[in-house]
Order: sequence, then C-alpha cells, then structure tokens
Amino acid sequence: MGYSLDEIRNDITQVTPASFEPVIDYVVTKIPRWAFEKLPGATPELGTRMQSVGEVMAIGRNFAESLQKAIRSLEQGRLGFALGDTSEFVKLDDETLWHRCEVATPERLFALHEVMARGAKVDEVCQRTRIDLWFVHQLAAIIERENELVAGIDLENLDRRGWLRYKQWGFSDPQIANLTGHDSSDVTTLRRRAGVSTVFKTVDTCAAEFEAATPYHYSTYEDTSEVEASSRDRVIILGSGPNRIGQGIEFDYCCVHASMALRDMGYETVMVNCNPETVSTDYSTSDRLYFEPLTPEDLAEVILAEQAACTDGARVVGVIVALGGQTPLKLSHSLEPSLVLGTPVASIDAAEDRQQWSAICSSLGLRQPPGDVALTLSEAKAIVKKIGYPVLVRPSYVLGGRAMEIVYDDSTLERVMKDLTSEHGSLAREGGVSQSRPILLDSFLEDAVEVDVDAVRDASGDVFIAGIMEHVEEAGVHSGDSACALPPQSLSAAVLAELGEYTRKIAAALEVIGLINVQYAVKDDEVYVLEANPRASRTVPFVAKATGVALAQVAVHVTMGESLASLRERGMVPGSTPSPAYVSVKEAVLPFSRFPGVDTVLGPEMRSTGEVMGVGESFGIAFAKAQLAAGTRLPDSGQVFMSLADRDKVGGLVLARQLVELGFSIAATVGTAGYLRSHDVPVRTLVGKIGLADLGADAVSMMGSGQVQLVVNTPSGGGARVDGAAIRAACVVHALPCLTTLSAGLAAAKGIADTRARGWRVHSLQELHA
Repeated sequence: MGYSLDEIRNDITQVTPASFEPVIDYVVTKIPRWAFEKLPGATPELGTRMQSVGEVMAIGRNFAESLQKAIRSLEQGRLGFALGDTSEFVKLDDETLWHRCEVATPERLFALHEVMARGAKVDEVCQRTRIDLWFVHQLAAIIERENELVAGIDLENLDRRGWLRYKQWGFSDPQIANLTGHDSSDVTTLRRRAGVSTVFKTVDTCAAEFEAATPYHYSTYEDTSEVEASSRDRVIILGSGPNRIGQGIEFDYCCVHASMALRDMGYETVMVNCNPETVSTDYSTSDRLYFEPLTPEDLAEVILAEQAACTDGARVVGVIVALGGQTPLKLSHSLEPSLVLGTPVASIDAAEDRQQWSAICSSLGLRQPPGDVALTLSEAKAIVKKIGYPVLVRPSYVLGGRAMEIVYDDSTLERVMKDLTSEHGSLAREGGVSQSRPILLDSFLEDAVEVDVDAVRDASGDVFIAGIMEHVEEAGVHSGDSACALPPQSLSAAVLAELGEYTRKIAAALEVIGLINVQYAVKDDEVYVLEANPRASRTVPFVAKATGVALAQVAVHVTMGESLASLRERGMVPGSTPSPAYVSVKEAVLPFSRFPGVDTVLGPEMRSTGEVMGVGESFGIAFAKAQLAAGTRLPDSGQVFMSLADRDKVGGLVLARQLVELGFSIAATVGTAGYLRSHDVPVRTLVGKIGLADLGADAVSMMGSGQVQLVVNTPSGGGARVDGAAIRAACVVHALPCLTTLSAGLAAAKGIADTRARGWRVHSLQELHA
C-alpha cells in the first residue's frame, strides 16, 4: 500500500515533539491495592493472574519520599514504610519471616522492613528475595533514618538541615511523632518553627520550553512553592483515594461532575486525590490537581497552599467532602467546620453514632430493627439476649459492609467479636474498636426486601427524591452486591409514599444540604429504617443514568447555596420523583474468576469490584441485559440443576414450575428432588453427594460434561455447605451461571421469559431521556 506525500506530512505533524515531554525531576511510585481480606478462601499470594482491585500513585523528589507517600495513600492504617515496633511481623520467628519476604504477597514490603530491622544484610536480602540491589539499598536507608528517630532525636533543638534529612525522605509528621513519642501537632509546630514548610512543585508537562497550561502538583520539602496565585474563589474537592471493594469509581464520577458544575458556576476547582486510574486525576478535569495522600496532614498543607495563593480578595470557599465516599468523611473531622461545604460534620457523625441515630429515629416515630452497640463479647452477648438471633454484626465508620456478618448462634458471635476486637484482627489497621467506633448489633430481618433511596435536600428544607431502588436479592446480601431495579417492581403505592416521607424526615433531622442515601427493609408492608448516609452513595451514577437527572451536579448546586426551586425553573430537576417508562437494572460484577478458592455465596460483606446496567421495556429484559453485561448469559434451553436449603424449598417450588413451563428440565439433589416431586414437578436427573457413586451422577461431573446450563444453589449448613461450595466453585471453572438466592433465580426466569416473548431493542440513553 502506498502513501501520498500529504498523508506522510500529516503523520509527521501529529508526532509529539520533544518540547512537550515532561521534565522528569521527580519520582513516581505506584502501589496496587488488594482486597484479600474481603475474599475468605483466597490465598494472598501474587502471581501471573492480576488480583489487585485498585492502586495508588505518589510523587516525590526521590524514591523514598514517593514510596512513603504511596504507602500512606493506601489507607490501610500505615504511616509509611518506617513502622517502628507496630508491625504485625514483629512476633514472627526468623524462618517464618524470611518465608514472608521470599514469597510475593501484598504485605511483603513490610516483612522486608522487619527482617532488615532485625539486622539482615542487604546482600542476603537481595539473594533470598531476588529484589534488585538498588531498591534494597533504598529501603535500608529509610530504616537507618527510622532508627535515628527511635533512638531519641532531640526535636526541640533540631535545625532546618536536620528536619530536611527526615522530611525529604518521606517521613510524615504523624510518623515522626509515632517514632519519637511526641504528639503529631507538636511535631508540626517544631518543624515549622525550624523553617521547614511544605512546598508544592509542578509536574511541568512542557519541559520548561513553553508555559504548562495543565500543571499538577506534588508536595515536597524545599525552598520555593510553584502554586500560582489566582484572584478567583476556589473550592477544594476531596477524591475517594484508591479503588477498593466498597469504594470505587462511582465516587470518582461524583467528584468529576462536581468539578464540572463548579466550573460552570465560576469557581476555580481544586482536586485532591491519589488514584491514577480515575478521571478526577486527569490534569484537565480541574483547574488544579494535587496528587497527594488523603490524610489530615497532607490535606492541611494543600489548604494552606491554596489560601496563600489567593489574591485580590479571593478565598478558599470551602471543601466538598460528601462526594468521595467514606475517605473524605473521615477527613472532615480534621477540618475547620466552617470549611466543610454542605451537610455539617455533626450531622455526619449523628448518622454514624448509634445512640444519636436511634434517638433521631425514635423522635421521628420511625421503625428500626432493635439493636445496640458493643465494645466487648460480653456486651454483645447481653444485646443478643435482649433481641435474639439472628443478628447483623458490623463495625461503624466503614464502607462496603467491611467485616459485616449475619450471626445465628453463640459460637459464631464469639468468633466474629474476637476477630473485630483482636489487636491484629480485621479492623486493626483501620483504628480498631473504640468508644467512638463501636460494633453495631441489630436484629436481622429475614426475608425482607431491601430498598435504597437517593435524595437531595437544600438549605430551605425542600427535598427531591431522585430514585427509589428495589433490591433483587433479599435482605442479607450487601446492597453493593445485589441487583436492583428502578422503578421498584413489587412495592405498593402506600409503601413508596412512606419511603418518601421517611426520607424527607430523616434529611430534615440531619440538616442535610446535598445528597443523602437511606437504606430500608420492607417486611409485610412495614418499612424499617436500616441506616442513612448523608453523602453521595454508590447508586448516584446509576440513578442519574436511569432517570436523566445529573444528580451529582444538582447536589453541588444545592451545596453551594442554590435552591431546588431555582433548579426546577432551569430544568435541572423535575417537579417530582422521576418515573421512567422503562426499567433499569443495576447488577454487580464479581471477581470470583480471579479467585478460584473463594465461595461465590453472597452475604452482608460487599465483594463486587464493579457494576453494569441493563435497560429494557420490562424488568425481565433489563435483568437479562444486565446479566449479559456482567458476563453471564442466561440460557434459553437445557437442564437446570437445583440444590436448595430447606428454608428455600417453598419458594423454590415456584421457580421450578416456571422453569419447567419455559421448557427446561430439572436436575436436583435428593432432598430438593423429593420435595419437587411431591408437588408434581418433574425431576429428570437425581444428583447424589459429590464423590459418592450412590446415584451414578454428581453435580460437579455433570457440569464438567456439559449436562447443566444453569445452577440454582442456595447455601445451608453442615456437609451440604461443603458440597455447595464445591458446586459453586465448579460453576466458576466452567463459566456457568450460578444463582445463590431464590430471588435471583426468579428474576432470571422472568428475564428468559420476557426475552423470548419480546426480544431486545437497543436505545441510546439520549433517546430514552428525550
């Protein structure tokens, strides 16, 4: 094939010239974020299969500085590479410790710290771990400075040069405080008194050949700061940090829309985040980007830098903390209350504090599942004695159902409480259990329907109910793992009205200005309030796309003082809760194919790493589209294997009849088959226990030979649970759709039926919202 001279010249002009390459006077460190603690049964060893769920990035003048900043950015309770005697590896014997150094795991870096702190030589570490000598030398140099601090540096008399020795190697003020036994605020005061202040350098994208129009900043400790002065008022937006199970790009979506809305309103936008995967850290999203860890110390320095850059009466109007998930909410306590835009910090605390929250619900006359808070096992047992089993046990101030579990008996309660309160338990790195962060125990409402409501309230008290979402899976499956439908499919008009009324009352009581998400359980047409989150929820992007309302932008306008009435006049907000003529279904994307040893049963702790959305003329079609988008194609014919827990057999009978009417044949375990046959449902294949030849066929071998096209397996106890786990593991291996709740099974049957009856039509969102 030949090319014309014009085509060649055009190609040449599109090559980026060297003058637009950045100045590399900094070091960037990226560290993945893993979530093995969310996936029991997974072996926390790294290999050729990617298993991280997110990552952080940090910039510094040298490797040590950027490494320690990156570790802080992970939000795993570590202040940096230098740990002092707080490492969980301190108690390991040498042989075990060396094994943890030699095998690649998420914690390997900190095992290396401990083995070198015990005196291991650089050459031995390199030989046994095969890590490059240069990196090991750098780690050893950090430990050398750490040892100096632990030995007793006189911070009171440390001069500027001495402070720079530690600050330029990435030691944060809280880290120095921890290593020297000082208070963090005292360290900051002493540092500044010695003339050492944080400065922000610019990543120059034009190699100093031209003015960089899209600069972004990173902190270090030198002489001059490169943040340019500006005469415009600015708003700081706090991002969500690294993607993780429970806090992902849905919050970044909100932060990006906030930047867009604020720019349209005439404000200068300042983004603070440390996640390189997101749109918020694209340097063209906001007027200024600070690639910094989301910690109180780092945020305080950014605010000081922005205040110093204000000229001609400009000011930092405030900080938006309600859009980035739990991370900014935790930081809100370190801010001056006057700087927090929107919902007051006290209201955020009231929603998280069990006593305050219960008092609010009682004063409003709202139903709640009975419960209380505990710090110890004995307190937890006393609560259970009052409210009875089952109970939902969960920590406070966490996202994604972190360490949440449904407990049915004393032995399980003892195990869960021991893990939550242990020195090296599930919550150790997140601050553990304390008077301000107790464990919550609530009566668990079995067979209830869970509902999410997203709303916006303005300063005048006007409330816009943006979306009411009905979960497909019943109560007990985390909202982030459950499919949900908008508009709701089975809730009565009276229940919907009550949900709206409850949400308005809660938003008013919490003095919300901006977004609020309230989660409910509906049982026997009675509405129970589960929790309220006066911030953006992970459902905001779904509601926005399902209804055509730019919900995050509406919330920002309200946060900055505009009324919902004025937004209605401009067409940004409809007059009432949107009720689309089509159905939207949100479905979770689960990572089980990358973690073969993990049981796929869904529960109260969130494990999904993403989500998809299906839109259709009916619930069934929208659900089937969502399944396909999530990687599961529902079959149109073949054999369905059913293995149901005793409590699910009545509902399973309805599902089995629907599947037979659709032309599927049924294979079932002995107990399930007996129940179905006793109610005149034909079962073609009787399936025996795995590994036993009593009936000639077991589920795993049938799946391997292609005899099964869909699996419905609801978990139960004892040996049946062992068989169930093997069945669900086989579904992952053979890429078979596996439904672990009856509600998902019924939704799948509806999806298959509606697809056959109507077929699928494709519309753009613009067409749907026209």
